[in-house]
Amino acid sequence: MTALLTAAGAGLGLVRDQTIAHLYGAGPGTDAFLVAWTVPEVASTLLIEDAMALILVPAFSLALARRGAEEPPVRDPVHALLRTTLPSLLLVLSAGAVLLMLAAPWVVALLAPGLPDTQLAIDCTRLTATCAFSFGIAGYCSAALRAHGSFVPPAMIYVAYNIGIIATMLILSDRLGVRAAAAGVALGGVLMVLVQAPVVLRRLRERRTTETPGQPAEERPGAGRPLVVLGLLAPVIVFALTRQSQVLIERFLAAPLPAGAISHLNYAQKVAQMPMVLSLMLCTVTFPVVARAMAAGETDRARRRVERDLALAGVIVLVGAATVIACAPQIIEILFQRGAFDQADTAATAAVMRVYALGLLGHTLVGALVRCYFSAARPLWFPALAMIVGLALTTAGGALLVGRWGVLGIAAGNALGITIAAVLLLHGVARHSVPVRLRHMTGGLVKLSAAAAAATGAGWLCGALIPAPVPAVAVACLVVAAVFLVIAHALQAPEIDSLVRSVTRRFINVR
Repeated sequence: MTALLTAAGAGLGLVRDQTIAHLYGAGPGTDAFLVAWTVPEVASTLLIEDAMALILVPAFSLALARRGAEEPPVRDPVHALLRTTLPSLLLVLSAGAVLLMLAAPWVVALLAPGLPDTQLAIDCTRLTATCAFSFGIAGYCSAALRAHGSFVPPAMIYVAYNIGIIATMLILSDRLGVRAAAAGVALGGVLMVLVQAPVVLRRLRERRTTETPGQPAEERPGAGRPLVVLGLLAPVIVFALTRQSQVLIERFLAAPLPAGAISHLNYAQKVAQMPMVLSLMLCTVTFPVVARAMAAGETDRARRRVERDLALAGVIVLVGAATVIACAPQIIEILFQRGAFDQADTAATAAVMRVYALGLLGHTLVGALVRCYFSAARPLWFPALAMIVGLALTTAGGALLVGRWGVLGIAAGNALGITIAAVLLLHGVARHSVPVRLRHMTGGLVKLSAAAAAATGAGWLCGALIPAPVPAVAVACLVVAAVFLVIAHALQAPEIDSLVRSVTRRFINVR
């Protein structure tokens, strides 16, 4: 169910981008909206996907472990955690949303100096600023549910979010123009909360126990320890902000380029990230498992889980990246080439997507490995430092290459920076977190990458030989998957044997 809902949310994200491309094309209006779109992108990373989850899933997992260990339960650590964190979070999120609305002109000037239509970007930013509150509540609910082993409602949030944006654009586009998309972001954030809140309330009501009267406040989780809490929060927040700053740097560098450059980057990233989203779904589901294993001192169990997750995530994202690189023009033509999005936009977006896809394995490894570093609920600065190095390389590479290659240079800088960050995190995970077998994992990823390179060439050839885009993509997908599996199996890449056996067994059962 989690896989299906994750795929549905990603698919609706493509429909959302198709709707934006059809209604507004790739010009000054969409560039202005995409500057405002930076706010929900940062909020999603900080409040849903990375920081909030990396802090609260281990915290809730520890609270659940303590509750299960108390016989009889004197107090409920989960409710104590809620009472000590939720009120403060609501206050901070409300203040953040209001400040973003008031500071919208300065935010736009900082993110995209020289943007043609700054007033439109300011209006859209004020509408999207509401997600600083709604995304925070949605992320809090998601972390609580995942720690309790409930993954379906959190997987529904992007389905609800994208439905809200699409419906708002279709209804209000004639009246509000591209501002309708920003209003849809505000509505989508509210829907994210609504699909989870009833389940959260029911879970808490089912497991509620009474707390002993007169319990000192100092005994509650997090009470009276602001410096400890700050020490836990700071590394995660710095990591999340540094990771998301890659998008800010890209749009800053693309703002002086001809109109449409930011839009081409955005469309390319949204499509290319689909394999990464699906691959990280596995790590999202198993993150509480790793967190509980680390909390219980079962490092060997955590190691086996992490090594398998990294291998399977690598298989998924490399097959996806090979398909994206091989069939980029056909994919963009199928998805976006209609209405205001013309053939020139297709060619420009496809070129960017091919370069951007070179860093997909790095993006996936960063997303998977950081869960290992923060699974023990203790402050670790190494991931943040690795991302700072990656961001510096992204900035330097993009700034050096944008003058010669334009938007392709920005995409190349992104791929370089995230790949170096992934290498640093992979080589540091055994020393700082889960003791994975580094040589085994590195060798396996190299074998998978070699298989993906061969599969990319085979898929590119198939796409070039078939003129119609839909059959070309369909045939190339099959060829890429088949060539990848055959070569990876010949190279004895990790998890491939079990995957081939599973597919063969299912095929035999179907027959």
